[in-house]
Order: sequence, then C-alpha cells, then structure tokens
Amino acid sequence: MATYIYQRHGWPQFHWIQDELVDQLAAVSRHQGRLIGRMEALGLHLRAEAVLETLTEEVTKSSDIEGETLDREQVRSSLARRLGIDAAGLKAPDRHVEGVVEMMLDATQNYAAALTAERLFGWHAALLPTGRSGMSRIVVGTWRTEDSGQMQVISGPFGKEKVHYEAPAFDRLDGEMAVFLEWFENGPAIDPVLKAAIAHLWFVTIHPFDDGNGRIARAIADMALARSENSPQRFYSMSAQIRTERKAYYDILEKTQKGDMDITGWLRWFLACLDHAFDGAEVVLENVIRKARFWEALASEKLNHRQQAMLNRLLDGFEGKLTSSKWAVIMKTSQDTASRDINDLIARNILRKDKAGGRSTCYSLAEIAA
Repeated sequence: MATYIYQRHGWPQFHWIQDELVDQLAAVSRHQGRLIGRMEALGLHLRAEAVLETLTEEVTKSSDIEGETLDREQVRSSLARRLGIDAAGLKAPDRHVEGVVEMMLDATQNYAAALTAERLFGWHAALLPTGRSGMSRIVVGTWRTEDSGQMQVISGPFGKEKVHYEAPAFDRLDGEMAVFLEWFENGPAIDPVLKAAIAHLWFVTIHPFDDGNGRIARAIADMALARSENSPQRFYSMSAQIRTERKAYYDILEKTQKGDMDITGWLRWFLACLDHAFDGAEVVLENVIRKARFWEALASEKLNHRQQAMLNRLLDGFEGKLTSSKWAVIMKTSQDTASRDINDLIARNILRKDKAGGRSTCYSLAEIAA
C-alpha cells in the first residue's frame, strides 16, 4: 500500500476541484492588484525602501522556518548593496548571509530566466557554502547521492523520533527533477498563483538535496509569483507569513504528502496564506511611510552616523529597551560617547527618557518625532 503521494498511481498528475478555489482565487487576485497598485503609486525612494524591507523579511523568515537565525542587519546590508540602495551604518554581511541573499535575488530579480538543474545547483551551493549542515558534511551543488542515505523529515527526541515524511530514493531524482523542470517552464497553462503553490509542493516533495529543500522550494514559489506579476519588485513576504503559520504549514504539507493526487486542500491553504501575506505587506508599507515622514521632519537636523543608525533601529522595532549601555555596545563606542549622543537627541526632542530612572534608565522615540 502506498504511503506517500509520489508512490501513488498517476504521480505527478495533480488535480484539484476548481469550483472550490474560484472565489478564493478571485479575492487573492483583487488583493494582489490593490497592493501592487498602492506600492507603484509611491515615489521611487519609498518603493525601493519597501522592496528592501520585504526582501529582508523574506530572507530572514525563510531561514527562520528551518530553525536558522540570520542577522537581520547583515541581510539588509547585503540586499541594499546589491540593489544599489544606501547601506551606510549597516554591518558587513558574512559569507553565509551573502549566499542566501544571492539565491533569493536570483530567483526574484531574474524571474524570467529558465529554471534549470544547473541553476538550482548554484542556489544550493550559495545557500550552503561550507558544505556542511550543522556538524554533518553534505553533498553541495548536486542532487542527493546514495551516500546521503534515506531522506526523512523527523521530529522528537533521539530514540523516540516520529517520521513525518520520507522522500523518493536518490536513484529517482534525475527523472523526477527532469519532469518537474519541464513542467515549470513548458507545462500546461494554469493560473500563475496556483502554479507557484504547486511548484512549492512538488519540489519539497521530491526533496532532491541533502539540505535546504524548504528554502529553495520557497524561492521557487517566489520566482513563480514574480512571473505572475511580471515584476522583480517584491512587496510582500510569503515566507514571513509561513513562519507565522509554521505549524499549519507543516501539518498541511504532511497531510498532502500522505494523500492522493487531489491537492485542493493544499491549494486552499496556500491561497489563504498568500492573502494573509498581502495583509502583512500593508503593515510594511505603513512602517515605510512612517519612517519617511520621520526623516523628513528631521531633514534640517545634523546627526552623526551613530545617531542615524540607532534611530533607524528604533524605527524598525528595537528589541527590548534602549539604554546607554546598549547604545555603547551596539555602536562600538564608549559609555561617555553614548551618553552624549543620547542627551543630544533628548535636547532636540527626538528621544525621550522613559519614566523608570536610576540604573534602569531607558529611552524611546519622542512622540512628536515619531
């Protein structure tokens, strides 16, 4: 008896109940159109900032889904430099961050270029530049091999693991990926948003690499969504929303991968998640506009680079409370310099001292400035 979808008769001839998706597809299309229209009405500077913020979310959250935390400032710095946006005051990115950013930008900025095995090998090598997954050495830049062993998705403590999914054997990968890539580039015409959903499911079900399959699957879906909009500008983050709905994401994947060729449930979930991602983009847009107004109000103020960098951190949502000690550590300066920077901003009504005093003195943006 077949356990997984790729063992079923008819694989990979997916089908779905179109009538159950018509209204949802129409609503998503309207929401998508409104968001794109609103973003395109922004000036070039604000639009670039919105794209930068969205891609930063996409890169960091896609890794976060897999339990890997990337330095947000490094991601933003790498993206800004590659997109030609001022990245003054941001950290220099390390090699791993550069590789993840390179993969995402190739998928979304070069969305019209053909998706090939060689291109995927390049993404995989960029994603895992050290050739290791944790402490284990892995094969990079090619499909899984016999030495990789059986590819399983498991959870639970050692000795009590639960197998959620077992991928096709390595000797099927050449054929499976050839069929997938041919469909992605030359398959029958279907709604482009549904194509993104199917591509995500299909790729992650094949699980062709030793590691990085989820992140590459999401990059492929982003590529398909960029094709649906015929634009490299990303104004919403599907990965950020998937991160928010991570349990539901893994649950529907497991259910679908243990089901039959009817993937209506997966498509419904994907469309709902995408619609929620559009809602998240509205929040990003409001934050971008808020930051722009903040800096417009301070256009005549002369601030040093430390003050500019820290104010941007506060505008982006500083984690915890800002103290002079944190300022000194983050800005790599002395406590005295940090105090002078802070007091100068307080005197200009840009920062305010919060109510708690003494050793717990902390600071936040003044309401008049925000």
